[in-house]
Amino acid sequence: MTSHSEKYSSYLSDHDPDAGLVLDAHGAILAANRAANRLADSEPALVLPTNTGALITACLRQQRAISGVESRFSRAILLWTFIPEPGAGVVIARGRDATEEIRALDEATRSSRLYRLITENTTDLISRHAPDGRFIDATPASWRLLGYWPEELRGKRLEEVFQVNQAEARLEDVRNRLRDDGYATLTLEIRHRDGSKRWFEIASRAIRETYTGSVVEVISVSRDITARVESEEHNRRLAAELAHTTRLATLGELASSIAHEMNQPLATIVNFASASQRYLKQSREHPECLDRVEDGLQRITHHANRASEVIKRLRAFLSKGQKRTAPVQVNELVSNAARLCQWDCDKHGIDILQQLCASDPVITADPMLLEQVLINLIRNAVDANLEARQPGNGEPPERHSTITLTTCVNREQETLIVVTDQGTGLDEQGRRQMFTPFYTSKPQGIGLGLSMSRSIIEGFGGFLDAYPADTGGLQMICRFPPSTNKNKAVIAPENC
Repeated sequence: MTSHSEKYSSYLSDHDPDAGLVLDAHGAILAANRAANRLADSEPALVLPTNTGALITACLRQQRAISGVESRFSRAILLWTFIPEPGAGVVIARGRDATEEIRALDEATRSSRLYRLITENTTDLISRHAPDGRFIDATPASWRLLGYWPEELRGKRLEEVFQVNQAEARLEDVRNRLRDDGYATLTLEIRHRDGSKRWFEIASRAIRETYTGSVVEVISVSRDITARVESEEHNRRLAAELAHTTRLATLGELASSIAHEMNQPLATIVNFASASQRYLKQSREHPECLDRVEDGLQRITHHANRASEVIKRLRAFLSKGQKRTAPVQVNELVSNAARLCQWDCDKHGIDILQQLCASDPVITADPMLLEQVLINLIRNAVDANLEARQPGNGEPPERHSTITLTTCVNREQETLIVVTDQGTGLDEQGRRQMFTPFYTSKPQGIGLGLSMSRSIIEGFGGFLDAYPADTGGLQMICRFPPSTNKNKAVIAPENC
């Protein structure tokens, strides 16, 4: 680019780092400095602002400079200043390279707009805190979640805003974790300014000083999880109600077994009471009969205590109160479940074979719920054995069958409770479907027993699954991980 007239070159300097042009009243370039020529060489499409003509007219008529006019190139952004020279009737245009400045400003503007969009519309509370917990700033969500506007929160202590029991101890623990780890989470029940209680899930991160590493600020994101907590609590109550209803239904199914359990000690008590009465009448003539009376009273006491234990066990099984986990002796629990189902098995000619681990495994679980699971599995095994003996299955209906109850600790230190039947078994698809809620192959079944049983076992950290058995039926295996097994290493028997 070369000037049209040497006389206009005096308005420009080749030492000026900014592009300089001399323009006539119509916008034609009369002269250019070295910086402008270099820019024209690198940018052939060098153009002045679109409204250059109007700007020149305004400069000359109003006799004032106009600055900050933007012109964008493919690789550069210039900010132009138009300076009038009224005596010569020309305008000097100086273009400053502001590419990095404007792009940084654009990015900051976009970031600011995005930040404002997030902070003003997010449903979570984003807040800044001093190391001692005092609020520095907060997003507008504070009004909905806490009942305070951001400007009201500034300078307030967390304990003052949250109004929770033992807040100081819990928040002090969070501060220690922020200091040591730089990150902490907390689930807290807080009190809203209007007095209502709410549950918060709070995630906090520490901002540290560059050189010393000390915490200078804390950024927190708080989420209202009240609806989720209430839903979980509702589901827990519903599960407890359903479990209680299931236990009541099981009571009806176990009526024969209960009658048998109670009938044996009561019948024995009646027999010994009658015999003792007879011996007592004979004692005047035969004093040695008093020894028989004493022995009979001892036996009556023993069997009365046994009947009492049966009642206690059944009452505990049917109790509706909150369930508690505790150390459970697996062998004893399996024997109790087998005893409850014994009469039903005897009635159908089914033997219960117990193969109990010599080490007597102990796990952590709710004994009543676990006993309920085992009773359900045993009764399913009874149904499977009976179905295999129906006409058309190739076996006479009089055939006796066996249900095997096994306990062991395998090489992986898992405690196993195995219920094995001699039924017809299921294919792979059937074994997958049997744990689906409301799926059942029984005409009178509702399909909740196995799905609930699996949920109960999973609640103790274990797992319930079905496998083909060597007997042709199924093996129902309750597997409890080492974390719930308090036993030392045991060599597992072959059936584990």
